[in-house]
Amino acid sequence: MTFKAPDSLAEQIAHHLAERIIRGELKARERIQEQKVTQSLSVSRGSVREALLILERRHLITILPRRGAQVIELTPHNVKSLYDLVIELYILLARAVTDSWRLEADLAPFRLIQQRLLGCLQREDIHAFVEDSFNIMRAAYPFSHNPYLQETVENLLPAISRTYYLALERRKGEMGQFLNAFGELLQAIIARDHPRVREVLLAYGEHNCKLVLATLAER
Repeated sequence: MTFKAPDSLAEQIAHHLAERIIRGELKARERIQEQKVTQSLSVSRGSVREALLILERRHLITILPRRGAQVIELTPHNVKSLYDLVIELYILLARAVTDSWRLEADLAPFRLIQQRLLGCLQREDIHAFVEDSFNIMRAAYPFSHNPYLQETVENLLPAISRTYYLALERRKGEMGQFLNAFGELLQAIIARDHPRVREVLLAYGEHNCKLVLATLAER
């Protein structure tokens, strides 16, 4: 693989490695050797080091003194901690949309994503489903006007994506569950029902967290 666009080279390398971690091609506690990545992608060692720092910030790897980078292990504690935080951030975003939308056109991006997710479900395309599910959060960013919230969510999305992919690959029927929850969330947002927004997202987070933990226990 050859990367171009030098101004975003480290991000491209980070995205490539993140995809391999999310899909399980790079296993938990597996070392990521700078020299091997440099040679296989035909990029500079400096760009690889920068990419690894990006991956560490996104909670996919840890960089240990004298041992280098390795993929973070998905433990029950890590999964619970991740979901406890991420769901609260999702609630903040959903509240912002609930308070800020005015016209039906404001909700059009969410309805479009809903249709694309339905198509992914029908094709059983897990990867595209996971990718597009996070576009829901990105469609909510303009409503929040909070760059700190956006940056925090973006840095956590690869880690949560890894858990989604793990669970959905084993239980494809869960894609339908996600769509149902998203539909309920949209209804609550349209009704400007804050308690219901929180209720839907908490229930979704609890369900998905249990699903990921059960999947880990089966491995």
